[in-house]
Amino acid sequence: MSQLPLVAIVGRPNVGKSSLFNRLVGGRRAIVDEEAGLTRDRLYGKVDWRGRDFNVVDTAGLDAQAAQLERRRDDAMRAELAENTQRGTMMAVEEADVIIFVVDVRAGLTAADEDVARTLRRSKIPVVLAANKSESPKDPGYLHEMYSLGFGEPLPVSALQGSNTGDLLDRVVELLPPAEDVEALDPGRVSVCILGRPNVGKSSLLNAILGRERSLVAALPGTTRDPVDTEVMVGEQPIILVDTAGIRRKGVTKGGIEHYTLLRAFRALERADVALMVIDAAEGIRAQDQHIAGYATEAGKGVALVVNKWDLLPAEDRDDAAWRTRISKDFQFIPGLPVVYASALSGRHVKDVLPMALQVAEARNRRISTGELNRTVREAVASFPPPLRKSRQLKVLYATQGRERTPTIIFFVNDPELAHFSYRRYLENRIREVHGFAGVPLRILFRSRDEDD
Repeated sequence: MSQLPLVAIVGRPNVGKSSLFNRLVGGRRAIVDEEAGLTRDRLYGKVDWRGRDFNVVDTAGLDAQAAQLERRRDDAMRAELAENTQRGTMMAVEEADVIIFVVDVRAGLTAADEDVARTLRRSKIPVVLAANKSESPKDPGYLHEMYSLGFGEPLPVSALQGSNTGDLLDRVVELLPPAEDVEALDPGRVSVCILGRPNVGKSSLLNAILGRERSLVAALPGTTRDPVDTEVMVGEQPIILVDTAGIRRKGVTKGGIEHYTLLRAFRALERADVALMVIDAAEGIRAQDQHIAGYATEAGKGVALVVNKWDLLPAEDRDDAAWRTRISKDFQFIPGLPVVYASALSGRHVKDVLPMALQVAEARNRRISTGELNRTVREAVASFPPPLRKSRQLKVLYATQGRERTPTIIFFVNDPELAHFSYRRYLENRIREVHGFAGVPLRILFRSRDEDD
């Protein structure tokens, strides 16, 4: 697979960047409020437009004066937050392939807009100028002032109403790097992304696997700022290991660089085959561990679990059956999640980690022949026929596996709306029982097909 291009939404505070982000990715994923500078957590979403897939990142507002203002107020904490936020936004700009520069057409050109423009001109990255809050086509506001920013014709858009956002995406797609120039991964290699909350021992685990100090290890959470790629051989199989910064839940992060490491962790996950999820045995399974694993399954990646710091547990708490029950319950959205109880410090079971990841990668690449799949489906339907819904019964005509990288089973049926979610889950479980896919998301699709076809 390949790394998708990245589009960064940039501008001074309170011009509607988060509203535009929500419009482009198709949902209210960013917090929108009238208070300037509310967005400190950058958010990350995927867009498909005119056959091109790319990622969009919502950034905090660029405001060079914010930190100075807070220091004049003698508020060192808020000043540090402002500095980190600005630094992190600039990192997102440097990572981007295209920038959407958002200005407020109702407020007109400001000194802060001109500061942002100077910064973007230095970056040499293609820029699309979006004049937001253009709700009335009869009232252009201060559109004429935006030409002086030097990014060509400003495009009037309304994130609130959605007007001209299609034209905006057209301009973005024209500036994206050609699809064939996007760096592709070697299909013969398995890419394993190491994920987890800060301070669970990800870098220590990587060092233990490699037997040398490849990543900086410290007791402070968030030591790893950038993913560090490392190639290692398991037998004759090359594996690319990616160490990433710890992912914190929203509301705990401090802005700036730490948020940017979250973006990079997601980008590392995007190009991986398997997510190696690391948790701290002494702390147990936290809600954020579940959320991070959820990110991986939503991205269609295989997941393997490493319960690290096993040696720190009292002997009475090392009951494998109890842990297995807890893991099955808390990670029930990943059926058959494989697990290794390890200690990066002592080396306990570290040798088992990569073979486990390879098993998950193999399961993700598994292909079921149409004949085998339909035998499994026929037996499942005969054992438990679909229930009646509104006096009608679902009829499964045949099934086939799609060509997607994430295993996808397509059922051709008389009416997809008759497929109750519980029956979908039943069919998925039967396929897993027969064909495996442990630790791998299995996508189930129902499509209509006439019985006479």
